[in-house]
Amino acid sequence: MSTGMSTDARTSAPHAADSHDLIRVHGARENNLKDVSVEIPKRRLTVFTGVSGSGKSSLVFDTIAAESQRLINETYSAFVQGFMPTQTRPEVDVLEGLTTAIVVDQQRLGADPRSTVGTATDANAMLRILFSRLGQPHIGPPSAFAFNVPSVRASGAITVERGAQKAVKATYSRTGGMCTRCEGRGTVSDIDPTQLYDDSKSIAEGAFTIPGWKSDSFWTVRLYAESGFLDPDKPIREFTEEEMHDFLHREPTKVKVEGVNLTYEGLIPKIRKSFLSKDKEAMQPHVRAFVERAVTFTACPECEGTRLSEAARSSKIEGISIADACAMEIRDLAAWVRGLGKSSQGSAGGEFSGVAPLLAALRRTLDSFEEIGLGYLSLDRPAGTLSGGEAQRVKMVRHLGSSLTDVTYVFDEPTVGLHPHDIQRMNGLLLRLRDKGNTVLVVEHKPQTIEIADHVVDLGPGAGTAGGAVCFEGTVEGLRASGTVTGRHLDDRAALKETVRRPTGTLPIRGATAHNLRGVDVDIPLGVLVAVTGVAGSGKSSLVHGSIPASAGVVSVDQAPIRGSRRSNPATYTGLLDPIRKAFAKANGVKPALFSSNSEGACPACNGAGVVYTDLGMMAGTATTCEDCEGRRFQASVLEYRLGGKDIGEVLAMSVAEAGEFFGAGEARIPAAHRILGRLADAGLGYLTLGQPLTTLSGGERQRLKLAAHMAEKGGDRLVYVLDEPTAGLHLADVEQLLGLLDRLVDSGGSVIVVEHHQAVMAHADWIIDLGPGAGHDGGRIVFEGTPADLVAARSTLTGEHLAAYVGA
Repeated sequence: MSTGMSTDARTSAPHAADSHDLIRVHGARENNLKDVSVEIPKRRLTVFTGVSGSGKSSLVFDTIAAESQRLINETYSAFVQGFMPTQTRPEVDVLEGLTTAIVVDQQRLGADPRSTVGTATDANAMLRILFSRLGQPHIGPPSAFAFNVPSVRASGAITVERGAQKAVKATYSRTGGMCTRCEGRGTVSDIDPTQLYDDSKSIAEGAFTIPGWKSDSFWTVRLYAESGFLDPDKPIREFTEEEMHDFLHREPTKVKVEGVNLTYEGLIPKIRKSFLSKDKEAMQPHVRAFVERAVTFTACPECEGTRLSEAARSSKIEGISIADACAMEIRDLAAWVRGLGKSSQGSAGGEFSGVAPLLAALRRTLDSFEEIGLGYLSLDRPAGTLSGGEAQRVKMVRHLGSSLTDVTYVFDEPTVGLHPHDIQRMNGLLLRLRDKGNTVLVVEHKPQTIEIADHVVDLGPGAGTAGGAVCFEGTVEGLRASGTVTGRHLDDRAALKETVRRPTGTLPIRGATAHNLRGVDVDIPLGVLVAVTGVAGSGKSSLVHGSIPASAGVVSVDQAPIRGSRRSNPATYTGLLDPIRKAFAKANGVKPALFSSNSEGACPACNGAGVVYTDLGMMAGTATTCEDCEGRRFQASVLEYRLGGKDIGEVLAMSVAEAGEFFGAGEARIPAAHRILGRLADAGLGYLTLGQPLTTLSGGERQRLKLAAHMAEKGGDRLVYVLDEPTAGLHLADVEQLLGLLDRLVDSGGSVIVVEHHQAVMAHADWIIDLGPGAGHDGGRIVFEGTPADLVAARSTLTGEHLAAYVGA
């Protein structure tokens, strides 16, 4: 009896392990956080809100996720840790209750030419196994269907040291699926010789048109002129066949020029080595422009762009090859795979029954793509061409079927690039991850996602130094009543305009067939604000980026990474640094070059980057703060020079808003700098720091930075601007400011065409072009053209229904 009572007492008492149901953060001071303390419930969905630059990412990514990753790395042996990046502990007093953090961010998937949607998920691996088992004719193991694996054959002799030593003949072979011509890239590059030289001139007359190849250059032009293989005074078009071969294709040969031993080789291989072996994104703009002009990429003629060998393409299941399967839209592929599953229960079941578990796993993965709104993609789509939002959702596919539980998933604006109709599905997926027993942390601006939160943490009240504090912590209803910036704007609704502007002309598009467009004819009105809408994958970008004629004089301001090295920042990109450097030099009586982290003033340890980059080969590289300059990028002696009481390092650490005040009056007044800063502030970037690397900006921030730069161009008020989701990453309170900027561009005589999902922009537009009705081959048609009021009244499309609900019609 007593035993039973003691057992009951033990079971009714809470278990000690159940008390760890909170992630506790106390005294977080990372970046702009001001001693932030929060308690985040585990196994719940917590949304972090606040204006851009308020400290959301500093708390979620740079504190909670970073410390979780650091602690996991410390579990490895010292030997393994030696190969891993050194991660410093975030500036925080106490962090308790952490679980393994999986970060699903908007960083684009690796732009390696062999990386595709299929290789970034498990889908390709499963398809390869399927075809190796069932494909007819049978050609080999799964590697025979892999475009990343070349075929290898070797033969020779080996000596077996057992008893009497005996040489044994041995052969080795591995069947791969790589196309031998393009090496699995799907495209072949060709150098256009006409872009390398002017054949009407001789070498002595300066025939070369290659950047940096000057007539007195010893290693380039003079090497060709004095090699002895060519006549430097004869126009290139008059070269004999032998001279032309030596000029363009000669194998490396030792020659003597002015007593110095040099290696001469043909111009084509020399250009391949000196230009094409480098990362194009790290090149200077004029060199990159030359490479893009001189090198053409075309679909491989041997594999027709499929990347696969002829053998891999010849093996088929029910008439479909692996190349055909990867080229299908994922939802069509899912239907085909489901068809294979059905035949396994019929008369043909024998051959399919052995792969039933594989088919089930493949079906689940492909269905996850559809659930997440990516059914319009194909598995052979290059990973580097996905938008930030698409890349994030592809990463989600990996985790939806995961058997891991009790982990912390961290999402960075998962609704970016999603139509309001698709946001409902995304919300369902976030709740599914939570219901499996995981902690889900989401940084988000969209009210639809904020409303499904179990817990909300609102940071602010402002951006940069005006933020970094917790303004509210609690439920969504509590946020509404809290009076914070987010709480006040949570139920904001833009009203439809009473009167719309009248067009001043039209931009005609005829017979557009890019990607999934079906012979679209449309007249885009000019002199007004036009919103191009539709679900993700309906053909919006194909219409505005791929179909507008080049002669239309359109300025495309998209979210693509800004081409420049990781040393670039808002100050260098906008030209703001030039007047600042000159002012520093004039005030201190020294050279302007000292105040450039890419020139004489650079810290010698990190070469002015402020961080030391570690390349981890196939894994993502990492950056650690330079220990010599502590991330300030300049030599200590340069930081002794001041302007208005600030050194150049302190100026680059200022936000745009702070710098606007600093350079607007007093000793540091620089009118040219103040004008540029004003444009950045108008674009909603007042919180950005001047020295923040461009590689760390979100897609929306990059786009608004480009827009600010274009606004300074001559005739900028007469241009046709094409914007791609400019509200991405914008807080509800900042959307109004963006709408004001778009109005100013139109009212000053410009035209603005916006690809947008945000209902506030749709309601504010003068004209809407809605594509659909679905995505992929279910889209590509115009389903509505007219004013927002007409779209709301008709409610004939998905966009119309959601816009009507938004404006309360």
